[in-house]
Amino acid sequence: MELVIITGMSGAGKSRVVDTMEDIGYYCVDNMPTKLISKFTQLADQSNGAIYKMALVVDSRAGDMFKELSSELDELDKKEINYKILFLDCQDAVLLRRYKETRRKHPLLNDKNPSLEYAIKEERLLLEDARKRANYIIDTTYLTTSQLKEKVNNIFLDNISSSILINTMSFGFKYGYPSEADLVFDVRCLPNPFYIPELKEKTGLNQEVSDYVMKWEQSQQLYDKLKDLIDFLIPLYINEGKTQLVIAFGCTGGKHRSVTFAEKLYSHLKKKNKRVIVNHRDITK
Repeated sequence: MELVIITGMSGAGKSRVVDTMEDIGYYCVDNMPTKLISKFTQLADQSNGAIYKMALVVDSRAGDMFKELSSELDELDKKEINYKILFLDCQDAVLLRRYKETRRKHPLLNDKNPSLEYAIKEERLLLEDARKRANYIIDTTYLTTSQLKEKVNNIFLDNISSSILINTMSFGFKYGYPSEADLVFDVRCLPNPFYIPELKEKTGLNQEVSDYVMKWEQSQQLYDKLKDLIDFLIPLYINEGKTQLVIAFGCTGGKHRSVTFAEKLYSHLKKKNKRVIVNHRDITK
C-alpha cells in the first residue's frame, strides 16, 4: 500500500495536488481528521486491493486536532506502515495576495486571529513539525499550475508518460463529429472495404479487413506519418499538464478504415507503455 500524506500552508496549492494525485490513480481524501489516519489505512488494507494508493490531506482546517498528527505518524511507524509526507509551502506575501484575489477565508482567521497576516503566522507555527518530518517540500511561490503538476508527477510516477490517459477512438462521419476529440484524422481518403462484398459486413477488428486497409502504399505511408506526429505530440501535451488525450480516426461509417487505424495506434502506444484505451464509437451501428 502506498500512502501519501499531503499537508502544508493554506493557499499553497493542496487542492491542485489532490487533482493531480487522482489523475495518476491515487484514492484521495481531503480534510481527513487526524485521528482517523491509521484507522483509514486499516480499512484500506482490508479492501482486497481496491484501495492500494492513497493520498490523505491533513492541514490546519482540523484546528487543534492537527496537533495530534505527530502521534498519529508515530502510530503508523509502530505498525510499520510506509508513508510519505508532501508539504506545500509558499511565501507569505504570495499567500496574502492569493487570499485577497480569491476572497476565501483562511481556516485560522477568527476572533483570536483577526488579521490574515497573523493567521498565516500562526499556521506556520502549527505546521512546523509536519514540515520537519516531510519527505518532499514543494514551494509553489513561483510555480504555475502545470509546473506544480509536473513536480508532483516527477515525484510519484515511475513513468512520467503515465500521467496522461490516451484514448484512440474510431467514428463514422455520417453519425456526427466526436466533440470530445482533441485530434481528429480523416481516413476516408483510403480504399474502402465496404465495397468488397466479403468484407462489407465485417469490421476493422477482423484481420482480413485490417489487412485490406493496410495493404495499400498510401495507407502505410499515412499511418507512419500520423504515428510519428502523435509520438512527437504526446510529450508536449504531458509538459502542458494535459491528463487525457482523445485521438479520433473517422471514416464514412466508422466500421472499417477508422477502426483499423485506431487499433493499430492503440497497439503501438501499448508497446511504448503508454496508458491507452481504445474505443469504437460507431462499430455496431
